Amino acid sequence: MERVSIFADVQNIYYTTKQVYNCHFDYNALWEEVTSTREVVKAIAYAIDRGDEKQKQFQNILRRIGFEVKLKPYIQRRDGSSKGDWDVGITLDVLEYAKSSNVVVLVSGDGDFDLLVQKIRNSSDCFVAVYGVAQLTAASLIKSASKFVPIEENLLLRKQ
Repeated sequence: MERVSIFADVQNIYYTTKQVYNCHFDYNALWEEVTSTREVVKAIAYAIDRGDEKQKQFQNILRRIGFEVKLKPYIQRRDGSSKGDWDVGITLDVLEYAKSSNVVVLVSGDGDFDLLVQKIRNSSDCFVAVYGVAQLTAASLIKSASKFVPIEENLLLRKQ
């Protein structure tokens, strides 16, 4: 049985699905798709903690699905800009868990991860599936993946 590790860049996926589809990503559908015939080694969702009640509810949903939720505080700078970047944390976790996985699933369209994906494909001999909104996923990330899976209707939550 294949062993899979899943790493979800929550902020990236939230904003890209919102921008293109005006709806939310379906983490249950993702889980079902990537784990149905595989053993889960690790599943981590990376998010920003703003202390918002709706976000806390969402984070609890992610936990019930099977994700470990890692949070960073939302930082508002004096100049009005904000910070809440998980790139280094995601990279460190992917490097660690790729060693014990056959498959790595990265849920992000961030081109900063292209070198990471290339590295684990070459050094760990892992199959790397990248899930992202096609129109907003960096071409370099798509190219570096073993397989790119565009986020489309089957992975979206439609408003009732």
